[in-house]
Amino acid sequence: MLEKHFQSKLIKEIKKRLNGCLVLKTDPNYIQGLPDLLILYKNKWAALEVKKSKTASHRPNQDYYIQLMNKMSFARFISPEVKEEVLDELCKALQSKRSTRSSRCK
Repeated sequence: MLEKHFQSKLIKEIKKRLNGCLVLKTDPNYIQGLPDLLILYKNKWAALEVKKSKTASHRPNQDYYIQLMNKMSFARFISPEVKEEVLDELCKALQSKRSTRSSRCK
């Protein structure tokens, strides 16, 4: 599966799991390495870098931004092999009563 097809299906699934969220695609030409997706849900946010496979190479600065943004809130690499695990963590983080830090969404 191509990354863009996985990303398109992923966005639909995130919107279904987190009813009312906004999923924004970032501009890869603005800041090199910034994660592909920014998810806004109520008063919380998360970032996801979409990969076509778990073993796909990381571009410059991607690891840096995932680590930085995960310290701020929640950020992960996501691929078809780890999709369910990452989406479960995402939902748990964004639906918690406490501040965002890393169940199925309803």
